[in-house]
Amino acid sequence: MESTCEYARKYSKDVSLHELRDRLAEFAEVRGWDQFHSPRNLLLALVGEVGELSEIFQWKGEVAKGLPNWSSGDKEHLEEELSDVLLYLIRLADVCGLDLGQAALTKIVKNARKYPVAARQTT
Repeated sequence: MESTCEYARKYSKDVSLHELRDRLAEFAEVRGWDQFHSPRNLLLALVGEVGELSEIFQWKGEVAKGLPNWSSGDKEHLEEELSDVLLYLIRLADVCGLDLGQAALTKIVKNARKYPVAARQTT
């Protein structure tokens, strides 16, 4: 029997923040969770998930890009915790009435202006 992650990968496609936002809103609504999804509660849940994500790296020291020395189980655990953080962040933005995707694009532009590319020196 294939795992949930294997199933998701098998049927995956590019997913937009809007699609995730809508699916999360529906998920919460049908379960009656909207009453608990205040900005404060979502932020606290997000912080808790960031803590769980941090625990994964806590005693590993520096980790190589691509995680070549990690087991598939460790990578799956990381995917789950990263997903929890992403989903709470998207839900928080939605409950606050913000377009997270547009806000992120705007922030990239602001950062590009704040940190312009320096002329590269050739030797």
